[in-house]
Amino acid sequence: MKNIRLAIITTHPIQYYAPMFKLLHERGNITINIFYTFGARGTEKFDEGFGKIIKWDISFLDGYPFEWVSNIAHKPSSAKFKGIKNPGLISQIEQWKPDAILVYGWAYHSHLQVLRFFKNKLPVFFRGDSNCLDDVKGLKTVVKEILKKWIYKHIDYALYTGSHNKAYFKKLGLKESQLIFVPHAVDNERFAVLNLAKAKSVRENLGLKQNDILILFAGKFEQKKDPLILLQAFSELTAPSVSLLFVGSGHLEETLKAESKKSSNVHFWEFQNQSEMPAIYQACDLFCLPSQGPAETWGLAVNEAMACGKAILVSDRVGCAIDLVEQGKNGEIFRAGDLSDITAKLKRMVREGKVGLSRMGQRSQEIIQTWNFGTQVTTIETSLHEK
Repeated sequence: MKNIRLAIITTHPIQYYAPMFKLLHERGNITINIFYTFGARGTEKFDEGFGKIIKWDISFLDGYPFEWVSNIAHKPSSAKFKGIKNPGLISQIEQWKPDAILVYGWAYHSHLQVLRFFKNKLPVFFRGDSNCLDDVKGLKTVVKEILKKWIYKHIDYALYTGSHNKAYFKKLGLKESQLIFVPHAVDNERFAVLNLAKAKSVRENLGLKQNDILILFAGKFEQKKDPLILLQAFSELTAPSVSLLFVGSGHLEETLKAESKKSSNVHFWEFQNQSEMPAIYQACDLFCLPSQGPAETWGLAVNEAMACGKAILVSDRVGCAIDLVEQGKNGEIFRAGDLSDITAKLKRMVREGKVGLSRMGQRSQEIIQTWNFGTQVTTIETSLHEK
C-alpha cells in the first residue's frame, strides 16, 4: 500500500486538533505535515472572546511534524479573512511534495488560495463545522450562498462533523459521494480519567454538601453563548441545595456578577486552563450551554462534559444538540432565547436529583464513546487510500 503524504493546513495549534494529528502520525499509515499559517506567534495570542491572552498549560506541538508559515498580515488574526496572509505557503507545501491536501477553514486569504491552487492538481479535502442555523431569507443570504457554492467547487471532499454540518455542505452543492463523516471530538480519555480528590476539592471550595447539585457553565462570557439566560433561569429554582458555577471570562462578566447578587449559590471562577477542566466537569452534575446566536457551530465543551459523564442542557442553536443529546435520556434541548423553556427544562432536570442526573451522565458517556480521535484518524486514513 502506497504511503500517502497528507499536507494539513490550519491556522494555529488547537487543543481539539493536535491530539488527532499526533495519533495520525504515530499510527504511521500515512505521512503528515502540519502547516501553521498564523505563524509562530499562534502559540500565544489575545482571545477576543475571553478578553485576555491565552497560553495553554498543555503542549499542542508534541508528537507530530509541523512547520510555521510566515504570516505577513498587518494585524494577524484567526478571526479575519485578511488576518492570515502567507505569500510563501503554496511553495512551502509544494516543496514537501504531498499526495493530498487537507484544509481547515476557507475564510482566510491564504487558505482560499490553497484551495484554488491545488484544485485538479491533488485531491483536496476540507474540514469546517459551519451550519445553516443562522440562515435567514434575504438578498444578503442569497449572495453569500452563491459565493460559498463557488468556493466549495474547489474541494473534492468535505469531512463533516455532524448532522447540521452535513446539511450545510449539501445545501451548498456538495454531493453525498463527496461527504465523509469525521465526528467532532475531544480527548475523551483525558477527560474521563477520574480525579476524585480534585473534583471533591472543587466542590469543597464552593461550600457544597455531598448531595448538593452543581450546574456548570464553562466558556466565554459573551452574548453568543448567552450565560445570562442560564442565570435568569437558575434564579427561578429557589432550591437551596442547587448551585451554579460560571467558569471563564469575557465582556459580560460584570453584568453577570451584578445580576447574580439577586440569587444565592452563584459562583464565579476565572478562566481555567486545560489541565484543570476535567476535575471541574467531574465536580458538576449538569452542564449547560445556552447559546442563542450567532449559532454555536458545534459546542465541543459538550463533548468534554459528556466524556466526564455529565447530564447536558443545551439550546437548539448549539450545533451538536441533535447529534449528542437524547432528550430525557442524557439531557434536554430548549428553544434558544426562550426563558420559560430553559427554566422548565432546568427545573425538570434538577427534579431528577443527583441519582437521576448521574444516570443521564452515564448515558452521555456511552453516547460520546464513538465520537473520538481514533474514529477520526481511521476514517481519514481509509478515505485517503480509497479516493
